[in-house]
Amino acid sequence: MRLPPFDRFVRGLQLAGVLMLGMLIGAIVYNSFYIAQFERIVSLKSELEVQLEQYEQDIKHLKEFKNQHTVIKGIIPRIETEAGQNSAKPNLDKVAEAELIKRIKEDLTPYIGKSIYEIDSDAQFARRLLGRIDYNDVYGKDYTVEVKTMLVVDNVLHLWVNVRYSAKSPS
Repeated sequence: MRLPPFDRFVRGLQLAGVLMLGMLIGAIVYNSFYIAQFERIVSLKSELEVQLEQYEQDIKHLKEFKNQHTVIKGIIPRIETEAGQNSAKPNLDKVAEAELIKRIKEDLTPYIGKSIYEIDSDAQFARRLLGRIDYNDVYGKDYTVEVKTMLVVDNVLHLWVNVRYSAKSPS
């Protein structure tokens, strides 16, 4: 039995290999664009959820305190960014940052409805607030939050906080 010469098929196999390689590279590029777009959509979704929750709380509190003009009607915490490369501040993703802001708002709900002139009446709570607060298990990580500045403007309590990784105690 005689075998046909293989030299006739070399050029065709090279073209088939280049075609397969092109398909593979095209799939990789397409997948990377898809993943980048998906991550952008997830971060946008978390930001919009935080905004929606804030707006719903604002509407509820505005209806509740619409006739009282000297009470705190809302709370807006902000996480400060630190300059420099050697800062101890963790690189927070949008989802973890949104969860931390949500937990800070939950801790500060007793201030909503209080008079802005009598905000210092709950001194122990203010001292605990201005100290360090540990938030455990925020998407698998522990954080320490320290309030740097509190300001009441237009019946809204604004907070600037620093976030650091929490030092776990040895077991």
